[in-house]
Amino acid sequence: MESVSEVEQAADQLATEAGLDEDQRFHIGMAVREAAINAVLHGNEYDPARQIEVAMENTGKDLVIVIADQGHGFNPDNVPDPLAAENLLRGTGRGIFLIRSLMDEVHFRQLHPGTELTLIKHLAPAGKAT
Repeated sequence: MESVSEVEQAADQLATEAGLDEDQRFHIGMAVREAAINAVLHGNEYDPARQIEVAMENTGKDLVIVIADQGHGFNPDNVPDPLAAENLLRGTGRGIFLIRSLMDEVHFRQLHPGTELTLIKHLAPAGKAT
């Protein structure tokens, strides 16, 4: 779990260097933290022999953060909607919902083994807010 904080700090540094404001940096940090926690706990099943891989890039148009685990994989379409009445008191599905709410694009890819999650935050052209 120590790696989760490191990943969050690296994402915050990337967002800071991109010139994003405090709210945008907070959103990115929360999404990245949740994705890293999911990779460690759900993907890798908290197995210290498994690792997560993280790559971050500022393309000039987007911040792209990729987090991959070494788990069994899953289908994100099968995660219950946390806003559905029958799921309001359940503890599952909130992380993915949060990630999707905070980022501009979220993509899942099955790696066999593992799942790769790509988080994208669009950068506004100079002089325009995101």
